This record gives sequence, C-alpha cells and structure tokens, in this order.
Amino acid sequence: MTAPEIFDRSLVRARRERAAAGFADFSFLYDEVSARLVERLELIQRSFPRSLVLGARTGGMAAGLAGRFGIETLVQAESASGMLRHCQGRRVVADEEWLPFADAAFDLVVSPISLHTTNDLPGALTQIRRVLKPDGLFLGALFGVGTLAPLRDAFLAAEASLGVGSSPHVAPFTEVRDAGALLQRAGFALPVADAEPITVTYQNPMRLLADLRGMGEGNVLANRGRQSLRRDVLMATVRQLVDQTIPFEIVFMAGWAPDDGQQQPLARGSGQVSLAAILGKDRS
Repeated sequence: MTAPEIFDRSLVRARRERAAAGFADFSFLYDEVSARLVERLELIQRSFPRSLVLGARTGGMAAGLAGRFGIETLVQAESASGMLRHCQGRRVVADEEWLPFADAAFDLVVSPISLHTTNDLPGALTQIRRVLKPDGLFLGALFGVGTLAPLRDAFLAAEASLGVGSSPHVAPFTEVRDAGALLQRAGFALPVADAEPITVTYQNPMRLLADLRGMGEGNVLANRGRQSLRRDVLMATVRQLVDQTIPFEIVFMAGWAPDDGQQQPLARGSGQVSLAAILGKDRS
C-alpha cells in the first residue's frame, strides 16, 4: 500500500538546497534540538562505534557527536547536496524515505528535526530499525502538533476575514502520544516518546517567515495553493502575530533495535506487590 502524498518531497529537497548557503544564520532551532539530543545521549552509558546522522544539514549535529560516545565512524546523510558541502567527514546524499545503507550497519542513528516531512513515517522508522545493529539505538526529534499553531490560526483567520478560500500553509505535525506507537509499529523495542517546547517571540512577524525560509522549512505541502500568497492575506496574517510567542513543540523519540539480551517488560499482572500496599492503602 502506497502512503498518501502529504509532502512534496522534491520541494523539501529544493527548499533545503536554497537554504544551504545561509543556513548558519538560521540554524538556531536545529542547533538547540541537536544539543538536547546530545544531552539525552549523555545519559546512556554506551559506546556507538558506527553512527549515522540522518538529516545532517550543514554538520551541526555531527559536531556535537564527534570524538564522543565511542564513535569511530560517523556518517552524515542529507537529501540536499548543497547542505552536505558544508559538512566534514563521511557524507552521503540520501532521502529520509529511502536509506541506501546495508542491514545492521550502525550502532546509532540520530535524526534532528528531519523526519516530519516524510510521507511514510512508519516506513522511514522501519528503515532506520533495519540499518541498526541488534541493540542499536535510534534517537530522533521532529516537530510536534503544537508547532507554529498561531501562524496556522492567523492564516485561517485572515483568509476568512477577507473572504478568500483557505489553503493549507502549515503542515500537520505528529502527536506525542502517537510517536511511541509509531516506534512500536516499526519494530523498535523499549520505545519512548516525550515532548519539549521551544518558544520564540517575534516583535516583527515577517522575521518569523524569513527564519522559516532560512531554515528550509517553508510550506512543502503537496496540496498547497499554487498561486502566490496575496499581499492582503499576508498583511492580515502578520498583524495578528505582532509580539506573539511562537511555539515549536519538539517530539523526542527513542527506541532500540530488538535483541535477545535486552531487558523485557514484565507480563501484565505478574507484580508481587500491590500498588495499594506501596501507597499505604492496603486493606487486606
């Protein structure tokens, strides 16, 4: 069964190619998410000799990993070759929807805000599990459902007030409660998902739109309007966003490639002590 086309993948790549030259001036969000992924990795007492960064952009994530965590070989994969030209070390042009790596090739796959524009996220996660060695770790981050909600609402309100037919401007993002289920569906063991907010306040909302372009995160929806955005719609939208705090909800995902030696959850009902006893409310 073919996944529905929600995102124009050729446009995803084109947006990143266009953003490549100036990405360093707009990488604050990518850099912050990368730093938080490194912090999470620091809590895991493991070595990862062969590691992959999926969605490398210009190398910021790799810089945080280099020389650490027992990494001996670090491969950076990115769909935009223009981004990769700024990276150091081993680089591969690769789309997140098709990974050109052998089975069990890596001990670690890290993906900072890259998978949110895949049309088949369960399929992409399944491929990540495939390229991991048994007991290898996937650690990823993608935009959650609260991301850019004020911008989406402002566009809808502006189009309604002007009597203009609405068209999608902000992508649908992942619910954190669904992320763990997606990991489990893809075959990961011990799946964990949680969300953290990153907020940015814009006095001038036009700067928000400029930042999104500079990040390569412009509208890539397959059913986006094909006409240029009307100026009156744009102005009505930005007037609603002056001095507003814009949320970026980051959904973090972690899962392990299955291995016979991994810790297994206890079967339901196998506990030897009741919760009531722990809480001091045992009535027996």
